[in-house]
Amino acid sequence: MAANSVTQSLNVYSKLLTVKLWNSRIKEAVNQNSAHKALLLFRQMKQKGLEPNNLTFPFIAKACAKISNLKYSQTLHNQILKSPFGSDIFVQTALVDMYIKCDQVDYACKTFERMPERDLAAWNAMLIGFAKLGFLDKLLSLFGGMTFAGIHPDSVTVVGLSLGVLSTRNLELVKGIHSFGIQIGVAVDVTVANTWIAVYAKCGDLASAKKVFDEIDAVRTVISWNSMIAGYAHFENFANAFDLYRRMLVDGIKPDASSIVSLISSCVQPEALFQGMQIHSHGIQLGCDLNLSVTNTLISMYSKCGDLNSARFLFDFMSNRTCVSWTVMISGYAEKGNMDEAMTLFYSMEKAGETADLVTVLSLVSGCGKTGSLELGKCIDSYAKSKGFKEDAMVCNALIDMYSKCGSICEAREVFRTMPERTIVSWTTMISGCAVNGEFEVALDLFHQMRGLGFKPNQITFLAVLQACTHAGFLDKGWEFFNMMTTEYDIYPGLDHYSCMADLLGRKGKLIVALEFILNMPIKPDAGIWSALLSACKVHHNVEIGKHVASRLFEMEPQVAAPYVEMANIYASTGNWDEVAMIRLLMKHNNVSKSPGQSLVQVNGKTHRFTVEDRSHPEGVLIYALLDYLALQLKDDRYPLYLRDIPEMELV
Repeated sequence: MAANSVTQSLNVYSKLLTVKLWNSRIKEAVNQNSAHKALLLFRQMKQKGLEPNNLTFPFIAKACAKISNLKYSQTLHNQILKSPFGSDIFVQTALVDMYIKCDQVDYACKTFERMPERDLAAWNAMLIGFAKLGFLDKLLSLFGGMTFAGIHPDSVTVVGLSLGVLSTRNLELVKGIHSFGIQIGVAVDVTVANTWIAVYAKCGDLASAKKVFDEIDAVRTVISWNSMIAGYAHFENFANAFDLYRRMLVDGIKPDASSIVSLISSCVQPEALFQGMQIHSHGIQLGCDLNLSVTNTLISMYSKCGDLNSARFLFDFMSNRTCVSWTVMISGYAEKGNMDEAMTLFYSMEKAGETADLVTVLSLVSGCGKTGSLELGKCIDSYAKSKGFKEDAMVCNALIDMYSKCGSICEAREVFRTMPERTIVSWTTMISGCAVNGEFEVALDLFHQMRGLGFKPNQITFLAVLQACTHAGFLDKGWEFFNMMTTEYDIYPGLDHYSCMADLLGRKGKLIVALEFILNMPIKPDAGIWSALLSACKVHHNVEIGKHVASRLFEMEPQVAAPYVEMANIYASTGNWDEVAMIRLLMKHNNVSKSPGQSLVQVNGKTHRFTVEDRSHPEGVLIYALLDYLALQLKDDRYPLYLRDIPEMELV
């Protein structure tokens, strides 16, 4: 009997030792991001007759979470319930975390609620889940329940709360969480500090982000530096981002791919192209050039800086393209108005088996609006509907904007009418669309309807309304809405709002009032405001005020041709040809050149460009022969122009 007992004990010990070895191998696979390998090892372990323990299941739950597979997660959950560890707090917490990372918050909640006992880790897992999904109400309610249950929050709790309030962009809430973190003593935790840096930056408070960054001088990690650089990148402030990066290198911190991505993201203006190229070169030296996120960000940077050739070069040589890769390249072409190339890439993306996402569709719709490509826009609309994207308010808003810019206000109104749910952006876009298409009264009626339904207008809404008043010449209503911003909604007018009012006063011929209005503005007027007044001076042939306004514009933008041309036209309208000549000499002295006008014509889905004095189009001979013929017909009143009078010729 004694011998049998010893043998059994040895067998149990051997099995325990074997399970420990399998757990070690599974853990290693999970840590190396080989989730499928971990699941395979788990299956092999069970095939050998070994029973997993309370350490095995959490590792497998983490593997299921990494591949975000609900079917595997539910299968694992069933196995746990049949095992002796169904009520183990450690295992149950791992299940909650698994469902959260699979974006299955309902399953996570049910598992959490059924737990006979909950520790801090379980509460934190749920908090992080609600924060990730932006459910602020549920997050705060859960935090209240946690406090009531006597669970003391830690650094993970504060991180979850901080990320949760980020969805509201409410600085007061962020500062409240910050104060709470200081009170419970977790402010010294570098992970918490890094989170606060990122949250403050995304909420637009760079000063607070920098203050937190400066206070963790002794414990900064590469993530701390990356978070601050990303903050500057969020505001496209490449100068400060570069200065901080230099400090990081001087402090001996080795940058990683995230550092390069954040830095490149700050270089999205043409003037930052050289710095972007420097970072590209530096990234190659660091070995980050093969990183997919770095390459995608570089393509985006080159596109936004106007160097589409370099962006396309990187794209063409990518060995592994994702939807993001295709989208940033398509977006680059669409942003520059090259819809032919954007659509060619889109079709290639579909052929390659890559499915377009929401951002891809938004980029194409935006490009159609910029170029006035109505027929192409309708095709994208149909595609969005077939793929279910029109259920998303952002896509509908973009379609309303596109149809409005293409002059098809009926289609815009139909999209607006059939939207499953309207937001303030939807109303604002529709109001703006009516304004730019001459339906000024309709735009103002929509504004009143929107307010009646309880929607609170924002700065952009008021800008759309003021633009409607400006184009319609509704001066009294313009003043009414301009004053409504501050008196009813505590919204302070920006430069665009002041520009609308100055333009409206100018259009109504009240040039002196407009000049006084601009001079008494609480913010410094920009070139756009002065340009609006100068245009009004041209319409009303006011030389004196025009000279004053033009002189300011010459100082602000000496290389821009528009004010010179406007002032020359004002002098010409009064027959002052000597001053016209002086303006031309001034342009020559300041090396100012006027870009030639350009027209775009869409034929069979292809864009054809026509520039002043450029007759290089392949069908130019036929096109200009027809135009000359039409011009002659229009000059000759004796011969009315009918389609039968036009000679037969093949057009583009």
